[in-house]
Amino acid sequence: MGGFGFDSGKLKASGDKGDMYLVLQVVLTEKFIGTGSGVSSLTNLQATINEQAAKGYRLHTITTVSSGSKGFLGGDKIQATMIFEKVL
Repeated sequence: MGGFGFDSGKLKASGDKGDMYLVLQVVLTEKFIGTGSGVSSLTNLQATINEQAAKGYRLHTITTVSSGSKGFLGGDKIQATMIFEKVL
């Protein structure tokens, strides 16, 4: 079995530039057929966290939920929702 990779990119809640909290949602898709060990998923999540840290936010909360399957040979989806808090 392959690893997870970004399916539809990042979704960001709309808000103002000075918001104290930022909510990002990332949808990952498990590749049923292919190579990989999930390292790309961790790299993508790490990049997202580091991108927000560079903007002055720290990860406050992360939750994951299984959000369905693409069916036979399609793999599963995992939805990660991250809440970032502005560092003052």
